[in-house]
Amino acid sequence: MARSPAYLKTYRVGRKLRLKDIDPGARPAASSSREADDARLAELAIEIDRLQDLLYANGSAGRPPKLLLVLQGMDTSGKDGTARSVFRQCSPLGVRVAAFKAPTEVERAHDFLWRVHSVVPRAGEVVVFNRSHYEDVLVPFVEGWIDTAERQRRLAHINAFERLLHDSGTTIVKCFLHISKDEQRERLQARLDDPAKRWKFQVGDLETRAKWKAYLAAYETALAATSTACAPWHVVPADSKSNRNLMIATLVAQALAGMKLKPPKPDFDPAAVRVV
Repeated sequence: MARSPAYLKTYRVGRKLRLKDIDPGARPAASSSREADDARLAELAIEIDRLQDLLYANGSAGRPPKLLLVLQGMDTSGKDGTARSVFRQCSPLGVRVAAFKAPTEVERAHDFLWRVHSVVPRAGEVVVFNRSHYEDVLVPFVEGWIDTAERQRRLAHINAFERLLHDSGTTIVKCFLHISKDEQRERLQARLDDPAKRWKFQVGDLETRAKWKAYLAAYETALAATSTACAPWHVVPADSKSNRNLMIATLVAQALAGMKLKPPKPDFDPAAVRVV
């Protein structure tokens, strides 16, 4: 894997975050050529497949590696499209997507992390969170169901939870898909206008859109409080789908390459075996 692109440091979240200072239309990972971007994404997808195969093969190691990719963002920011594009070459055996919607009655009867812990990566597995445990510090706070003190407690629990995952061999990549309000309007309207995609449109999306500033403020607090050394956040400009996919594919490929995975040694002598 090539050296980490310099732009990634710019978009890594620190202790303070002002989303209005980050242009959702920026294209740090993309070029002026759609063909070149598609070719680069294809190369990254093949590399991710190769590394994911090694990850799966090491699932029975002494401290088996795992990868968790967390995708958060406003409606239409492209969480589904990212998963399809980044992992398009991978075998479904070792890649799984966990989608989080409003908690069920059973889930609400437990602590907010109960439903999350059961779907984290198993040994040798890649898991993509389409939305995540962060929903429980965003929606409840903006809607007034929890207060500031409870939000702070939950953020502290999230940091401890992610530290637990890290300490047990899970590499965590967290991406906030940063889309502009104008781009979201166009994508929502496109869904509404297309009978084949109209099922994706929810009237509730408009209610959330009406609270745009409140949700961005909630994201700023949550991301800054939980961007840690073992589980950093990156803000991904997402108005450009090419930029979004290339940036996240680069982060995933680097995370896998950083594990320095090698094919596991067989438990037999290959020289003594002959296939007839």
